[in-house]
Amino acid sequence: MPGAECETSPLLRDQEHGDSAYDERQEVVLSTKDRSHPRDWPEWKKLSNIAVIASMSILSPLASSIFTPGIDRIAKSLHATNSAVIGCQTGFVIMIGVGPCLLAPLSETFGRKPLYLICFTIFALLQIPTALAPNLPLLITARTLAGFFGSVGIANGGGTISDMYEPTERAGIFGWYLLGPLLGPTIGPLLGGVIMENLEWPWLFWILFIICSVVVAGALFFLRETYVPVLLAQRKKQLERTEGGNYFFQDESEEPLSTRLVHSVQRPIRILFTQPIVIAMATYQALIFATTYSLYTQFQAIYGEKYGFNTLQVGLVYLGPGLGFLTAVWFLVPSIDTVYNRLAKKHGGAKPEYRLPLANIGAVLIPISLFCFAWAVELHTHWFVSIAATYFYGIGQVVIFNSLQNYYIDTFEKYAASAVAAGALFRSLVGGVVPMFTPMLLEKYGVGWGISLFAFIGVLLAPIPVVFWYYGEFLRERFAIVL
Repeated sequence: MPGAECETSPLLRDQEHGDSAYDERQEVVLSTKDRSHPRDWPEWKKLSNIAVIASMSILSPLASSIFTPGIDRIAKSLHATNSAVIGCQTGFVIMIGVGPCLLAPLSETFGRKPLYLICFTIFALLQIPTALAPNLPLLITARTLAGFFGSVGIANGGGTISDMYEPTERAGIFGWYLLGPLLGPTIGPLLGGVIMENLEWPWLFWILFIICSVVVAGALFFLRETYVPVLLAQRKKQLERTEGGNYFFQDESEEPLSTRLVHSVQRPIRILFTQPIVIAMATYQALIFATTYSLYTQFQAIYGEKYGFNTLQVGLVYLGPGLGFLTAVWFLVPSIDTVYNRLAKKHGGAKPEYRLPLANIGAVLIPISLFCFAWAVELHTHWFVSIAATYFYGIGQVVIFNSLQNYYIDTFEKYAASAVAAGALFRSLVGGVVPMFTPMLLEKYGVGWGISLFAFIGVLLAPIPVVFWYYGEFLRERFAIVL
């Protein structure tokens, strides 16, 4: 048999059993010292995978908000109200949360690559009926379906990075990947503003279709499978076909496919409703999602009416949080790994809770920046003051998200995609529904007290990272489940 140094060959070893039927079986092993293991790939190979996945992960959130500069014109064109058009975003964002609950566990059954290719291709094609929609119901339907299939990058990105990187080196890479889902809703209105200055609203989706098609073409050439159990199953079939004999691999399931699919689909729901860690962290992320989409859908009204900005200028407002995202990823996110490694060395072993210290920075910045934004707008101070507040909000958002997502991945490493999906479900449901009620909230209480409500909730949730720093390990052991 070929040795381990051959990139396309797994390691094999005899399996000793008392039963003679098993004496002839050989175990297929994919060691991390084997060049065919994703964690031992050359860096260019890992980064090409991440580039494709990050592109998918930025485009679906971008699509969630790209239409916001055109809300007025879409409403007039389709004879609908502005609030009804916001429903296009609600269905999309909700399905970004629902999609991972199915797509993430399916990737743990069929592999990451097939899910990426199939779902994102469908996402790209759905931009065509969206652009051609003659009425609001069809527009909302197409957008809602697009949200489901577009969620594949968000659903499986964390799991793919976990497949390729050791925990000690994961946070920095994950920070740049996670910039996509966070930066997408920020770039969307900016791109949408540029398009709406020069073209009619259907071009929002025609241009999105062109960009997504380029990403699909790139995925066909550069995307590779990373999920080790699927790689082992593929190599087992290859060996049986080319070498003959009997082979097996560790944790190989002998259950029927239908049973495995049921277990896989149930996994994120079980994680969400049985793990206090995920429930609490998902609640925190839900606040951030609800706040972010509430702000983004109201920037046009706030800066257009109160400050007299035109469509393009409103689009540039989104650079405030966007620059905060970039600052956090460049200067703070790499420190998550640094702190993690130092604490692991100090205490003689690693724990998922070592991902949480930097989350406290975000826990402080989120409510402070929201209070500053709310009252800067309410008191009609210079526009720079409120946009500066969104910059610090962006920093807090990235630090919170990166810390919590890495905590998920370290806690549920083998089923990282399902854990991330569990958190995504709750945050997207809240983040999709709350912005529909934000206009009424701001109309009744004003921007000052209306946005301050989100800040007060942020104050209530701020102790969560500290609580799980002290009690996370106990809760993980107390509520441990077999997945």
